[in-house]
Amino acid sequence: MTAVEFYLDARQRACAKVFAFEPESTQLDSSMSILFRSFKSKSLHIPKRCLSTQNPVENLLDTLKTVKETPPLDPQFTTISQTLIKSASKTLRNSIDKTLISTLSPTTVDLILSDPRLKLSKCFTFFTLLLENQTLLSFKLDLQTHLFLLVRLVKARRFSEVETILNLILIGENYRYPFHNFASSIRNLCDNPKIVSKLFNLIFKVYSDNSMRDEALEVFDHMDNNRIEINERTCTLHLIHLRKCDCLEMAVEFFRRMIDSVIDISVYSMTVVVDGLCKCGEIRRGRELVEEMSGKGIKPNVITCNTLVDACCKRWNFGELDLVLALMEKEGVEFNASTYKFLIDGYTSSGKIEEAEKVILAMWDSGMKVGAYLYTVVINGYCRFGNMENALSLFDEMTKREVSPSADAYWALINGFCKIGQVGKAERFANEMQEKGVELDKVAYHKLLQGRN
Repeated sequence: MTAVEFYLDARQRACAKVFAFEPESTQLDSSMSILFRSFKSKSLHIPKRCLSTQNPVENLLDTLKTVKETPPLDPQFTTISQTLIKSASKTLRNSIDKTLISTLSPTTVDLILSDPRLKLSKCFTFFTLLLENQTLLSFKLDLQTHLFLLVRLVKARRFSEVETILNLILIGENYRYPFHNFASSIRNLCDNPKIVSKLFNLIFKVYSDNSMRDEALEVFDHMDNNRIEINERTCTLHLIHLRKCDCLEMAVEFFRRMIDSVIDISVYSMTVVVDGLCKCGEIRRGRELVEEMSGKGIKPNVITCNTLVDACCKRWNFGELDLVLALMEKEGVEFNASTYKFLIDGYTSSGKIEEAEKVILAMWDSGMKVGAYLYTVVINGYCRFGNMENALSLFDEMTKREVSPSADAYWALINGFCKIGQVGKAERFANEMQEKGVELDKVAYHKLLQGRN
């Protein structure tokens, strides 16, 4: 693309921007400012009347018809652009002479970043190189330049690169911009609501990831107050961050803000909060939140309910467990394998072994196959309390259902019979175990020897 073609392309893009403005507007956005700065450079000549605030649209359109090439393009722009175009992405950083950076001007930087011949990835590399070598620049990269590239990256769905730049200019010690400056500039630069929404959501995420919670809430409130679409997934990530940082009450408060906003809340956000409450022992609050949200149309799923079931079983809170199971029945949430496992673990660890055995039978009745692990947990529970009759009965049932006993199941029976002095039965299971190719370990041998003595 020649110099003339490049500026003709810029002219076409400028016209497209102009037609998007209201005729009575007396201000041009940053993209137009960049174009004017380019025209005012030594590359092209544009009459001063076009820069007038009176009738800028008409003046610009009239002038674009007659604009003509004058002296050659800025040699810095030509040199760096050609270097970026020709260089491979992996060697790009080493290809640019850093002595050129100190000679750059704001106009040259804008021209390079808006050059349609350059791949966006190379523009990003060039820009980050400038940020890393700010001391070599004779000027500070203004906010408009940052946002111009950010909008291009968002449009191209290069979100990781957007986050990289946002971390530098929102979090970085030497190059930080306050959010209120960002907010007004974004709305002036881009009128595409989807692009604006994505950029604000990424700003929210960057603040959240860096534990800048007050700033994150400021962004959230700005989006909510200005009817900018808030991504529920971004909010869920913020809730997860608050939970990991043990900021439970902040997470609950933020979830309440989500409820009061226009966000379509999903069961996933609710489950994050319920999980945080359960981990802190606030099981009742978690259940009540599920009941409240169910009344608002946000129904719990099996993951939500399992979170409550697991918490109840680990804390042996069986009164609350009964309420949770009743809630599951009311909402039509069916048990899955994890639900049964949590119940069996909870009942056996608390000594309610017969209740655990009932759960195994319920699994079979529901059409779900029970594995050797769950049988072993219950058998071991019976053996711990010396109830070898029930342990043996459950072992026999397991084999009848063609579930192969594990080495741990044999060991539980051997240990249990040795404890009550029935070494003969213990040896029977030891022999059966060896016949199946499972070797006794030293602990099992030691138990049998102790029993004989």
